[in-house]
Amino acid sequence: MRRVTARCVWRLVFAALCLLVEECRTESAAPNLAERVIWAVNSGGDAHTDVHGIHFKKDPLEGKLGKASDYGLRSPILRSTLEDQVLYQTERYNEDTFGYEVPIREEGDYILVLKFSEVYFAQSQQKVFDVRVNGHVVVKDLDIFDRVGHSTAHDEIVPLSVKRGKLSVHGEVSTFNGKLAVEFVKGYYDNPKICALYVMKGKLEDVPKLQPHPGLEKREDEEEEEEEGEGGEGEKKSTSPSSKNPVRSGPRTPNPYATDNSSLMFPILVAFGVFIPTLFCLCRL
Repeated sequence: MRRVTARCVWRLVFAALCLLVEECRTESAAPNLAERVIWAVNSGGDAHTDVHGIHFKKDPLEGKLGKASDYGLRSPILRSTLEDQVLYQTERYNEDTFGYEVPIREEGDYILVLKFSEVYFAQSQQKVFDVRVNGHVVVKDLDIFDRVGHSTAHDEIVPLSVKRGKLSVHGEVSTFNGKLAVEFVKGYYDNPKICALYVMKGKLEDVPKLQPHPGLEKREDEEEEEEEGEGGEGEKKSTSPSSKNPVRSGPRTPNPYATDNSSLMFPILVAFGVFIPTLFCLCRL
């Protein structure tokens, strides 16, 4: 009886060990982050391998389109590791719409990561532009300084999928010809630009996050609280104007019916009083 029990125990232990070994093999066989990246470019700069092992190649637009700038090397970049600040310190900009073509040969879920930082302008509404992917606007009115401030890393993350010859992004679908056209669209305020970008296989949770920024987190929390307050008091705010920002459309127009008419009647009465005696005298003559 004891031998049978011992054999059962050993068999259970052996089966558990086999499962653990198989799981370890599966995890080791899964591609890491760097292996999931199919295309990466350090715009306006040289090749660079970041802390996650992602290899950003040298900008292929060098000498072909737009202008490269390393003006950002003068300033440290917040929210970025020291090793990867160069990805946000160099950039490519153009006086008109420009972009990159990313070849995608396999179907699946992908993530487009766009890296920005504002290292020149010191206020909002100085550089505002859109980002398009195969004609679909994925980022509207991007004002980097307004989003995060000066010399601060900012990533725009765009999930998309390619299936059965169709591209799906932000709820829109279009025919896919094997190339992802990422365009930075010229707007009314200055020139569009990009610091770095990459495309990887995976989902949103697979994308590395930037370092926290206390000031930004506080502002985001305040904006969320304001949105929640607006949602709860939407009916009240729709019926009553805001006390903080009253709507003014210019000086008030005086009401013609609100004036005192007694001052106008006095000269009429005087003229009428003079006219009657004069008319009486003329009739007697």
